[in-house]
Amino acid sequence: MAPHRKQIAPPGAAEVEDALSPVSQMPLYTQIREILRRRILDGSYPPHSQMPSESQMMSAFDVSRITIRQALGDLQKEGLIFKVMGKGSFVAKPKAFQSLSRLQGFGEAMSTSGYETYSLLLSAKQVAASAVVAQRLQLKPEAPVFEIQRLRYLNREPISVDVSYFPPDIGERLAQEDLATRDIFVILENDLGRNLTHADVQIEAISADESLARHLDIAEASPLLRIERLTWADDRPIDFEFLYYRGDAFQYRLRIDRS
Repeated sequence: MAPHRKQIAPPGAAEVEDALSPVSQMPLYTQIREILRRRILDGSYPPHSQMPSESQMMSAFDVSRITIRQALGDLQKEGLIFKVMGKGSFVAKPKAFQSLSRLQGFGEAMSTSGYETYSLLLSAKQVAASAVVAQRLQLKPEAPVFEIQRLRYLNREPISVDVSYFPPDIGERLAQEDLATRDIFVILENDLGRNLTHADVQIEAISADESLARHLDIAEASPLLRIERLTWADDRPIDFEFLYYRGDAFQYRLRIDRS
């Protein structure tokens, strides 16, 4: 059952009068949906707070119950709200997302959406390549590689654990840089002069083990997205990573065109 939360006050009459247009080609439920979406995204309706009741919104917007339910149904499908039986509708915690249509570092992608990011360096050391790492980086088994582990934060909350592998000369250079505030992709391109061209990506769902759960401040066995990403500089693999993202707070998006 949902804990008791302060309910959001319904929109004022003046706001509704200005926002709704009965002569608009846009249906009333769509207009209401957009008003509610805007207030969720700008923080007027905070995450986990309770939405006004259907009756309150019917009165405030002067529309039927079915119109309100259509607007709320759309918001629920988008993941912006969730319903609790017998309690009403609540604002969901929005998930950050990154598009897979462009090769970007986490900080690059999030900064364009207005998010604050930084990284905590967990370790930086030379290790023997596992079979998987050696195969991806086109090295001999147990060849030396440089491993960098970081805990990534989004708006001051832990969002992912990144485990990255590089040829030793590149990894040692990266370890001397400001990895707390700078993306590795940016350093590779701007400081090391590498021409990043593309990446091969695999995504799967896993459960958090004890170590990942502790770093990400979640319960053990919570759902995670595990991304394997092999990034290339021209015709050479340069960066192989395991990225472990919290499943409740992050998503990847991809547009697929039918040619």
